[in-house]
Amino acid sequence: MFQFIPNAFAQSKEASVLLSWTDSEAMWPICALLLVVMLVIIRLIMRKSSKIAPAKRVEPAHEGGLSSRPSEPSPTYAKPDDIQEILLDDATSWLHRLRSGLSKTRQQLKDNLLRFVGGGQVFNDQTLEQVHEVLYRSDLGAETADHLVAVLRKRFLGQPEPPTWPLIASALQEAVVEAMDHQGLEAPLARPSEGPWVILVVGVNGVGKTTSIGKLAARFVAEGKSVLLGAGDTYRAAAIEQLQVWGDRLGVPVIKHQQGSDPASVAFDAVKAAKSRGIDVLLIDTAGRLHNKQELMDELAKVKRVIARELPGAPHETWLVIDATTGQNAVQQVRAFEELVQLTGLVVTKLDGTAKGGVIVGIKRRFKLPIRYIGVGEKASDLKEFSYREYAESLFV
Repeated sequence: MFQFIPNAFAQSKEASVLLSWTDSEAMWPICALLLVVMLVIIRLIMRKSSKIAPAKRVEPAHEGGLSSRPSEPSPTYAKPDDIQEILLDDATSWLHRLRSGLSKTRQQLKDNLLRFVGGGQVFNDQTLEQVHEVLYRSDLGAETADHLVAVLRKRFLGQPEPPTWPLIASALQEAVVEAMDHQGLEAPLARPSEGPWVILVVGVNGVGKTTSIGKLAARFVAEGKSVLLGAGDTYRAAAIEQLQVWGDRLGVPVIKHQQGSDPASVAFDAVKAAKSRGIDVLLIDTAGRLHNKQELMDELAKVKRVIARELPGAPHETWLVIDATTGQNAVQQVRAFEELVQLTGLVVTKLDGTAKGGVIVGIKRRFKLPIRYIGVGEKASDLKEFSYREYAESLFV
């Protein structure tokens, strides 16, 4: 075993003792035991190291465009508060919030109308003129006021007893439903049979447009749809940042460029990303510089052309966000944007903060545009699909 040891070493006294000891039969069991111990130790070390997971590669932050993939949502945000609130919401809770949100409008209408009708007063042509004045000044609009008064005239004029407030409120409620939905059917949404559903959202600054987009995204995610946001309002850095906050909050990717970049370029990248990633719903924000009407018209026209070129038939919906607190100014906004783009629906915000909530009746009757969603609060669940009957009930009853 030690034949390789030099002769000089072997001839020494210590070497002679070592050779005689290692050649003895008692050494082999010890060597075998040491070898077994070493093998056990090596195996334990290997098993422990295999349980340590390799470090996960962290993707760089997404800065917009298509060069970077959006990071996957953290498991912590699988169902954030906004989505949980929508999932847990029910019809009873929503009707309560809707009625509460319209309380200022309802109370003002009731107080002003009760001065002339519903309390046992004489019901005649002069009474109806006074009712018309109340309805007109409540931002319902002249045409709507005419329609509602015509209903009251037909129903109650000439009756032996003056109508009570519950009877008048019920008649006005039905008249509002008829005025807003004269065909008796909700206008259907234009959804594509395949590919992403592209919704272009427009509106002036300050109406809650970007916030409404975030709330809509939360609602679509709660419905089980994949959502992508396009930060097309490149005029305001705050709009881009605000949309990114909603994206982070919901675990939804956002396509964005730098402030001042071409909105059409953002729209192009967003549509391309939605197609390649198999996204269900794409919501695209836009600028709202209505004071420069021609520039905005050219910009929106370009955005729509770019979207349609990349995805024929898109945008499938173009929704205008209006602020109910602005009253008749909202009417002017609808008229202006109808000239700029072909609107397919309205989203009405801040109904809970005004006594002018009746303005949407006049807008619907005048422009024949479907009202898609209404907002009555700050939470994502406070923006919900519009129902003419629910609205009318909350307005008068």
